[in-house]
Amino acid sequence: MAEHILIIDDEQNYLLILDALLSDKGYSVTALNDPETALEFLEESEVDVVITDMKMPKLTGRDVLERVRKHYPHIPVLIMTAFGSIEAAVEAMRIGAFDYITKPFSNDELLLSVTKAVQFAATSRQNRLLRETLADRYGLHKIIGKSRAIRKVLEMVDRAAPTKSTVLITGESGTGKELIAKALHFASPRKDESFVSINCMAFNPGVLESELFGHEKGSFTGAVAQKRGRFELAHGGTLFLDEIGELSHDLQVKLLRVLQERSFERVGGAKPIEVDIRIVAATNKDLQKAVAEGAFREDLYYRLNVVQIELPPLRERREDIPLLAAHFLDTYAKHNEKHFKGFTPDALEYLTAYEWPGNVRQLENVMERCVVLADKDVVGVEDLPPEIKDEEAQYKSAVDMLPERLDLTQTLEKIEAALIRRALVKSEFVQTKAADMLGLSKSNLQYKLKKYGIAGH
Repeated sequence: MAEHILIIDDEQNYLLILDALLSDKGYSVTALNDPETALEFLEESEVDVVITDMKMPKLTGRDVLERVRKHYPHIPVLIMTAFGSIEAAVEAMRIGAFDYITKPFSNDELLLSVTKAVQFAATSRQNRLLRETLADRYGLHKIIGKSRAIRKVLEMVDRAAPTKSTVLITGESGTGKELIAKALHFASPRKDESFVSINCMAFNPGVLESELFGHEKGSFTGAVAQKRGRFELAHGGTLFLDEIGELSHDLQVKLLRVLQERSFERVGGAKPIEVDIRIVAATNKDLQKAVAEGAFREDLYYRLNVVQIELPPLRERREDIPLLAAHFLDTYAKHNEKHFKGFTPDALEYLTAYEWPGNVRQLENVMERCVVLADKDVVGVEDLPPEIKDEEAQYKSAVDMLPERLDLTQTLEKIEAALIRRALVKSEFVQTKAADMLGLSKSNLQYKLKKYGIAGH
């Protein structure tokens, strides 16, 4: 579909010239000589670029620009002005015009400006669609889980998102800290601006400084051009600093200054750059311990830890495992053009009981593996990786579900009684089979049935 360009000029000759010139280049053109009519047209039509004259009756080009910037900020505006009014055009650039063109103009000059504006509009449209997609993907309603632990997290996100406060997300690796950071952003008033993230562990300190703050041309060997850092790129939006506990001492000092003053200098630069950003940081380290050991600045810790959201490990939200497993199974099945009905009861039991040291990230990887390797439309125990079926890991997971303070003798008796009941059910109350499943003699089983008051039939 051809890009749609709206031309506004009270001089009919210019309207005819521009209409013919741009139509010949394949653009869809609407040419109007009344700016009020043009603004009404914008309310009902999809327009990619607006070209408006500066001096017109009723409304000026500046008036048109201000209306478009307010109601349609994604549409670039080109200002046309007579040579003697360039100062007014420069002022229009200051308040948001994409470019200005002096009358009389050369065709090549005008077409170049229009081409750039059309490219800008296409990029802006793609970014808006991407933001809408991301907002849908990372909104609070997309975070899967019904456990009390995850509900508590979502309640914290819901309360913190509308504010400007810095948030510190803590939790083990793989628990979904970046997902929560994105949920905070897309539930905030900054949702239409950029979400910029950086992993502080992914760069050595020298490179990380340039990544965060940018650098000036020639500031160090290899700096062949000026570079904007993540702080500048996140202006107006959210900056997510992952693995914040890995920052060097020098960078901790510089980050503290930015948090205090909301300004910084590029590497090799001397001009302060002011930024309006929200900081969300994350770590899998115990920062309080790092502060006590002198590895992390106490003042920076308190600057970051305004609102803390602690993500529980997957083993502490086991009721969410079937939901997450089903979600990842369905996601990767669609990616691989396969169809799965779900899991066998035994497979789901193994998944729910497993320790999951890698948390949600590990569960996702296991589900992708199942999709690739399973040869049936139901995932069974045989499709699970060996570590999931490891008995020792299963026992450890079961123990982790018990309270820390307990009566050991009573707890062991309760576990023994539960295992006997399960064996009876699985053996259809044939005591010989149940005893064999438990590695007991029939007489020993009968003794325990009497001890625990369990009906053996």
